Amino acid sequence: MLAKPDTARLFFAAWPAPEVQQLLGKFAQDLERKCGGRAIPPRNIHLTLVFLGDTARERLRQMEALASAVTAQPFDLDVDRVGYWRHNRIVWAGVSRCPGALPVLVERLELGLSSAGLRFDKRAYVPHVTLLRNARRVPPEAELPCINWPVARFALVESVQRDRGRAYEVLREWALTA
Repeated sequence: MLAKPDTARLFFAAWPAPEVQQLLGKFAQDLERKCGGRAIPPRNIHLTLVFLGDTARERLRQMEALASAVTAQPFDLDVDRVGYWRHNRIVWAGVSRCPGALPVLVERLELGLSSAGLRFDKRAYVPHVTLLRNARRVPPEAELPCINWPVARFALVESVQRDRGRAYEVLREWALTA
């Protein structure tokens, strides 16, 4: 679905360093051969914090202001497990242990968005990194070598439709500070 010209398809995310994107991207490509479907390009790999969906562009400054006010501790994610959601055929990477600072960050972003009257996806938060879409087979019992991802920033990201699928463009980033 294409966003209207006066809207942007937005989300807040933890955006990994390129080396983390490459490691997860390589794992996604390996899984693509085993499961079918479509691997997420390494440049698009991220951890969604809050999904906003189509949002009026006129509200971008308001979202930037509320994100600037969010404080949360930096944390490390140890991405070490693979999962599969049969209902939407998504293969994902996740964590066995969720660092306490992650749900705090999500909660503070959601609180700011709610206070500003901004709409967002209000599902229970499940930290995951999408690796494959439209997987035709369940991933084999494969061990994901633990990938350490230091998270020291979060970003406001726009999902833009391109000729070859979606591209994610970081609009602005904020440092995590205690």
